[in-house]
Amino acid sequence: MADIKSLDDLKSAVSGSASAAEQVAEARAPRVAVRDALGRAYATGKRKDAVARVWVKPGTGKVIVNGKEMAAYFARPVLQMILKQPFTIANVEGQFDVMATVAGGGLSGQAGAVKHGISKALQLYEPGLRAALKAAGFLTRDSRVVERKKYGKAKARKSFQFSKR
Repeated sequence: MADIKSLDDLKSAVSGSASAAEQVAEARAPRVAVRDALGRAYATGKRKDAVARVWVKPGTGKVIVNGKEMAAYFARPVLQMILKQPFTIANVEGQFDVMATVAGGGLSGQAGAVKHGISKALQLYEPGLRAALKAAGFLTRDSRVVERKKYGKAKARKSFQFSKR
């Protein structure tokens, strides 16, 4: 190691070699698109107790969930909006068809699971969309789940009514 006694010596020593961040960036392989034989990208999404298997392929923007159209399966407009969020953020509305199977949980959890799956599948199909989806937080699984019931309690935290006498 060179004898460093001043800031100028330190600057010249650091600028002479590539920084650690540059070395890591060079070592990391670029992301490649992952598609099956039919040209689809596949991902699983999870939310609460719901698990969704999602396939994404280029198309006209048709979304089919458990064999039904999105509007028939998720009747509430809020749930439909949740499903459309990844396409809006990635600015690819109407460019991909989605086929999803979802099980477990309720409708809200299922909508969140399909949204998570769509986001993961989109970034696998087109790695360039990853930055926008990650910044919006759509690639992170929402880990909040219902707390378990404890013994001696009415629910997870609620106690039975207290009697003074």
